[in-house]
Amino acid sequence: MAADPWQALADELDLWPEPAEFWWRDDDAAAWSPALERLVEALDGVPFALAVIPAEAAADLPGAILQHGWRHGNHAGPAEKKAEFGPHRPQETMLAELEAGRERLEALYGGRFLAVLAPPWNRIEPALAARLPAAGWRGLSVFRPRRSPFETNAHVDPVAWRTHRGFRGEAEALGDIAAHLRARRTGTVDRSEPTGILSHHLVADEAGFAFFREFARFVAAHPRADWRDPATLWPG
Repeated sequence: MAADPWQALADELDLWPEPAEFWWRDDDAAAWSPALERLVEALDGVPFALAVIPAEAAADLPGAILQHGWRHGNHAGPAEKKAEFGPHRPQETMLAELEAGRERLEALYGGRFLAVLAPPWNRIEPALAARLPAAGWRGLSVFRPRRSPFETNAHVDPVAWRTHRGFRGEAEALGDIAAHLRARRTGTVDRSEPTGILSHHLVADEAGFAFFREFARFVAAHPRADWRDPATLWPG
């Protein structure tokens, strides 16, 4: 990695013949808070999507609205990775919860709700995910390069979840962003999927918010980079 990770990212973007698109998703939203206000201020006009917990949702949230499960409750066993919509319960039960959450978010946010599921912990039983289109969902958003046009995912998480749960640092975060861009450019992953940044405003620290602000401005200023409005990412 280059000594200056910002320059390394700029160098990757310079290789693109057209602007590389980015999008922003923030998880675990439920109500307006000082932390959410700081996120909005840091992004400074960049369009973003909030993944909102329906059972706890207030009516005062900004941005495009995605559905973050139902209650953000873990149903996995103590030795398993956490999941609200994993293989631990009947699919009909989970679909009913998702429908209840969707109805609540539609009532709260109207056209700003996109009917896109961003499952807690980015995990969903594949057989359940396969049923989402027939159940009226426009899309799915998890954490990986997308496997179908139904998905528009996040790819870079700036939080060091396994250690101090603070900002991972510029070198690691920007390195991951450049790596996803390179994979798109070379055809290793879907070139047309915008590079997704995943934040969690409730756990972001001072360094994290500073990075959000600097990266938002970097993309806005670079001639080979552009922010994508999440409301345009899913057809229908």
